[in-house]
Amino acid sequence: MGFLDRFKIWFLVVSVVVSSSYGFYLPGSYPQKHVAGAPLSVKVNSLTSIDTEMPFSYYSLPFCKPPEGIKDSAENLGELLMGDRIENSPYLFKMLKNQTEIFLCKSDQLSGDNFKLMKERIDEMYQVNLILDNLPAIRYTKKDSFFLRWTGYPVGIKLQDVYYVFNHLKFTVLVHQYEENNVARVMGTGDAAEVIPSIGNSGSETPGYMVVGFEVVPCSVLHDADVKNLKMFDKYPSQINCDPSTVAMPIKEGQSVVFTYEVAFEMSDIKWPSRWDAYLKMGGSKVHWFSILNSLMVIVFLAGIVLVIFLRTVRRDLTRYEELDKEAQAQMNEELSGWKLVVGDVFRAPASADLLCIMVGNGVQILGMAVVTILFAALGFMSPASRGTLISGMLFFYMILGITAGYVAVRLWRTIGCGDHRGWMSVSWKVACFFPGIAFSILTILNFLLWHSNSTGAIPFSLFIILLFLWFCISVPLTLAGGYLGARAPHIEYPVRTNQIPREIPPQKYPSWLLVLGAGTLPFGTLFIELFFIMSSLWMGRVYYVFGFLFIVLILLVVVCAEVSLVLTYMHLCVEDWKWWWKSFFASGSVAIYIFLYSVNYLVFDLRSLSGPVSATLYLGYSLFMVLAIMLATGTVGFLSSFWFVHYLFSSVKLD
Repeated sequence: MGFLDRFKIWFLVVSVVVSSSYGFYLPGSYPQKHVAGAPLSVKVNSLTSIDTEMPFSYYSLPFCKPPEGIKDSAENLGELLMGDRIENSPYLFKMLKNQTEIFLCKSDQLSGDNFKLMKERIDEMYQVNLILDNLPAIRYTKKDSFFLRWTGYPVGIKLQDVYYVFNHLKFTVLVHQYEENNVARVMGTGDAAEVIPSIGNSGSETPGYMVVGFEVVPCSVLHDADVKNLKMFDKYPSQINCDPSTVAMPIKEGQSVVFTYEVAFEMSDIKWPSRWDAYLKMGGSKVHWFSILNSLMVIVFLAGIVLVIFLRTVRRDLTRYEELDKEAQAQMNEELSGWKLVVGDVFRAPASADLLCIMVGNGVQILGMAVVTILFAALGFMSPASRGTLISGMLFFYMILGITAGYVAVRLWRTIGCGDHRGWMSVSWKVACFFPGIAFSILTILNFLLWHSNSTGAIPFSLFIILLFLWFCISVPLTLAGGYLGARAPHIEYPVRTNQIPREIPPQKYPSWLLVLGAGTLPFGTLFIELFFIMSSLWMGRVYYVFGFLFIVLILLVVVCAEVSLVLTYMHLCVEDWKWWWKSFFASGSVAIYIFLYSVNYLVFDLRSLSGPVSATLYLGYSLFMVLAIMLATGTVGFLSSFWFVHYLFSSVKLD
């Protein structure tokens, strides 16, 4: 196979991965078929705000409640961890039946506490999130000459020190008709429809309709008609004019609020697999490509340095050494300089060797989880249509990869200990408890803050028990099993012997740790553009779905971390500094410091409206958790690449 053929194949693979970032997803369920007149139930999710980052239950405010009572929808682990609380609502539609001026309810008179709470939620710009047939309600606003898309609608608005509530909702439901029993045609899979046969007689069944869009326009309407004798879903006695540009319903203590709605159905050409495109469209593809090209430039620059080290320096020295006869080699050994002088100390066990093994094991586990999760998301297996699947998938892959964490940590421990397998059980236990223990501590502290605020973002106590069960009954046994395999596997033999007396490291002009900390700027340079989109998704409520780009950036980040650590390790060895173990780890792991500083910068300049110390503490706590995981993953890449380099370097030459 020629070079051109290989290039075409790689180009095709990259094109497939990147194309998966443009709204493609595997739905995860078949479309719901609704006949004309069939009931459609609207669900409500938690109230959310980018000003506080603390979700609250929809029914924490005096909204109308469903006549059958409040019921929770089935939720997965990921939804609960994200703070989603999906419940039924009083809004009820009938397929293809347009309804106007529908009376919903009249709230009780606002007590002092409820009035204060409503004002707080309006001040903090809380959004109401409605869901129909698994589609979030979307709202369009016009700015200048273009439209902006928002999910949900605000609770209310404050104008001239007066608080207004949006008490009338104008819904638009987009539906797509199909009369096909051929699944391939319904799903829009093109040519496959000619292969898959239809089931039964396509013309014999009642035509069905699919919900492909759900839009809402909130209005503030002053209802002055008498509603004492009205029941839920009765027609409001007077005409309602929904004008989103004006507000008319102020809230006052001791006053009731009347809630109404209207709904209109519109036929649409949007097919069911494309109904999420309105939510997944992300601008700035050129920016993502710029990020990738920027990363490639850094990689090429570092690869050039690595090439020089291998070809011009290492290979040249080894070739000269091998061409000499024995007498000349003995004479040359006496005149050795640079990295050759540390041959008797380069594999000397580092300080806190067990901690290094533990961190490397956890780093392998986190990195593996990230690669597999992002790859599955890029291929469309973790769609936003299935809420919480991304978080659930991350937890699942993290637990399964515990076996690799135990294996790597114990085998590295045995290698440092020159084959001694004693203590592998202790190392395995520490690997199983190190990162999860820190994460559990951080999340518990943040959870107490959320509990105190009565936020739905707080993890329920029952979920705490489930997480502990998953940790100690699945993750820990798998990590111990990996440690057992690592204890049985042969350790890596060092190519040179280690002297009994350690060699003194000559004084350096500059502190070596300064160079290590500065090395993190290069991996950060490959990541910081994509980091902006990720932070906006996490904290600004925007949908992030360009996982194809993210997967490419992750691979480039791994390459840069390996190259940076390798170059820095060689520089330390050249100045006779044989304490490379920890420095190689933090050379690439120091990128976490810059990510944390970027997070602080994002808090100060992009989340200026974040209100209250609790919200800021939550933000910094979650950022610290994220940064710790990144440090372990990137540090592991740097250490393993440096370990391979040092082993290769000193196994290529025989020095006495």
